[in-house]
Order: sequence, then C-alpha cells, then structure tokens
Amino acid sequence: MSSIKISDATVVLKKGEGRTIKAGGAWVFDNEINRVEGKFENGDIVEVHDHDDYFMGYGFINTNSKIRVRMMSRKKDHPVNDELIETRIRNAWEYRKAVMNPEIYGYDNVDNSRESSDSEKLQKLSCRLVFGEADFLPGITIDKFSDVLVIESLALGTDRMKDIILDTCKKVLAEDGVNIRGIYERSDAKVREQEGLERTKGFISEPFDTKVLIEENGVKYYVDVENGQKTGFFLDQKNNRRAIASLCKGKKVLDCFTHTGSFGLNCAAAGATSVLSVDASDVGCLQAEENAKLNGLENVVEYLCADVFDLLPDLEKKGEQYDVVILDPPAFTKSKASVKKAVTGYREINIRGMKLVKNGGFLATCSCSHFMDEELFAKTIREAARSAHKQLRQVEFRQQAADHPILWSNDASYYLKFYIFQVVDEI
Repeated sequence: MSSIKISDATVVLKKGEGRTIKAGGAWVFDNEINRVEGKFENGDIVEVHDHDDYFMGYGFINTNSKIRVRMMSRKKDHPVNDELIETRIRNAWEYRKAVMNPEIYGYDNVDNSRESSDSEKLQKLSCRLVFGEADFLPGITIDKFSDVLVIESLALGTDRMKDIILDTCKKVLAEDGVNIRGIYERSDAKVREQEGLERTKGFISEPFDTKVLIEENGVKYYVDVENGQKTGFFLDQKNNRRAIASLCKGKKVLDCFTHTGSFGLNCAAAGATSVLSVDASDVGCLQAEENAKLNGLENVVEYLCADVFDLLPDLEKKGEQYDVVILDPPAFTKSKASVKKAVTGYREINIRGMKLVKNGGFLATCSCSHFMDEELFAKTIREAARSAHKQLRQVEFRQQAADHPILWSNDASYYLKFYIFQVVDEI
C-alpha cells in the first residue's frame, strides 16, 4: 500500500509571491503563504495555487519547517503517486548511466580475464543515485556504493515515501542486472529536527557488513556506511581527485582534511614520492590508513591526526615546503548567518596553504557550502593571495561530479567549488 497521502488542502500564496516557484524553484517558504484552505496533516500532499487561484503544482506540507511546502509536480495531470515516484527514479538512473562513463570513472575493468558486461560495470559503479531537489525528489539523498544503498532523508514528506522510493530503486536497478544486497539509513543529521523528525540510523534491510568495498579512479576504499561522515564517502570529488593527482607524479604532497584519505591516495597512486595526509578525526585517519594498505600505498602516505588550523602555522615555522597542497575542508558555513565567520576560516587556511607551496608548485582548494557562493569564494582566495604575497595562476576551476547535478532553479544544488592554482612568489 502506498504511504503517499493526498489531502484536500490548497495552499494559496500571497499576491506578489511565488516568483521562484514559477521559475522552477522547489520551495515555498512560510512567509510566502496567504492561507491554507482545507484539512491536512504534516507530510500530506497539497495543491499550491497563486493568489488568483492559478494552479502551480503539488507538494508536501510541513508546518514545522520554514520551508512550508516542497514541490513534487508542476502539472495538474501528474499527481504525486507511485507512478510519479517510479518516473523520477527511472529518470535519475538513466541520467547516471548516461553521464557516468566507465572509461572515465574507473569501474570498467571488473575482471581482467575477460570483457565485462554492462550489468557488471553498473553493479560495480558507485555514484549518487538520487540528489534531492536536483532529481525532483525533495529532501532525500541516496548513494549507491557498489551493491549497497545508503539513504539520507531530511524532509517529512519524502521520509514518509522512503519505502516506496527504495523499493522502486531496487526494481529499476534490477532491470539492468544490478542487485542490491543491503540498504542502510543515515538520517542522523541535526537538520531533521527542523522538520519535526527524530534523527535515526540503521538497517532498512537484513543486516550486512557495513564496511563496503568500492573502487573509484582505480583506487580501492572501504566505505564505512555506518560510522563515516554523511553517507560514508564523498563521491562528489571524484573528478577533482583525478585532476590534482595528474600533477603529482614525483611530487611532495600535503593533503589537508583528508577524511578517509581519498585525495592523498589518488596522488600517491599517480606517483607522488610522499604524501602527508592530515585530519582531526582519529576514526578518519584509521580508516585512511586501512585504505592505504588496501592499495599498497602505506609506504608513500603518512597520516597525522591534527587540527589543520594549528598544524599549518607549525609547518610554516619549520620551513616545510610542498610541491602540492590540497585544502578540502568541511563546510565552514551551513547558513547565511555564519558566512562572515566562514570567510575568515577560508581566508586563513588558504593564506597558510599558499605559504607552504614551493614557488611554482600547485594549490588545490575548495568549498563545499552553497552559502559560500562562487563569487565570494573567489574573492576570499584573491584576498588570501594578497596577504600571503603570492601570485595565483589558475589551472582549472571545477565543480561537483555529474552524478550530483546542478539544477539551475535550485541554488542549493550547486555547492562545490574547486580550484587548482599554480602558486608563484611575487616578483
């Protein structure tokens, strides 16, 4: 039985509001609503009308959230039901199959002894399968790690639909010969409380070993879907890891905020002579060490559990210099209110990072917060270069990988900004 509940309620917007919805936006905020006509329960599907009763679409309502309605469908003849969910999932999977070229993403060589079938390649593929609003399924994220799915549900309406969504994912994937052996939920983010939801994590399938082996860019990892950050691994940087690794052959590398070691391991696999990978998390460093051994790179990569903000000035005082410095910090801001403080943090680590790069060496630096927009991030790096008395020659500007699509009508879907610079001493 479907858990999608359709109410008879209609949300009527104030005059002059709804411009973002008309432009394709997914959210109706509480201050945009004039009134709600009819009865509903939080999480129910409601109709959304303009002030003059023009039909604008269907979405699910939640009075606990400032995002009062999250849109699911814009067409009167496309109600929110199991059929619509299946269409969304099929479209999401077909998109991933189109953009995740196996020759680029390193999962083409399943078995050296023979030609691998398409289904074997897709089985091995690790990617973001569903990316919330960018896949027109608001508030829900599903990552595929080989034959395991990890779900993060952050909105009440889609939380009530998650069983339908997951069953449909398994059905659609199975049609391509992809079998899912387990599903784990990582809905333990604090933001769920803003939706009136409890934080939760655990199996949505029969229990399985939560350390899942994946391969990306030819590098193998154990992904801890139970205890790792977010869903266990950051798939969005896959292209960016390849890009900076291409500059690391024969180089001395400093990899900051390494998490489970992915940037440093890509550099080591590409031929770096030495890599110092740093993270404040003991758990992260232990996982990274395990991943280094898995790839036979334990003699190339050294792991240090330390606060990067404390470590960088110490390395500078010691006169350390690196051919390549990588700065991949967590989001310093998750709201508009803390952007100013975040700018200070980004400026500080970039100043320190630039000073540790040898003249003519390379800096990779990024921000994963959509509140730190592209213009502000560039301005912050420019200010850091002036303070460090360095010249920056841009090599590349990159974004999140294609399995994390950027929906132009949803600003929050564009969050990852990644630069590679050559760092040159002022002349």
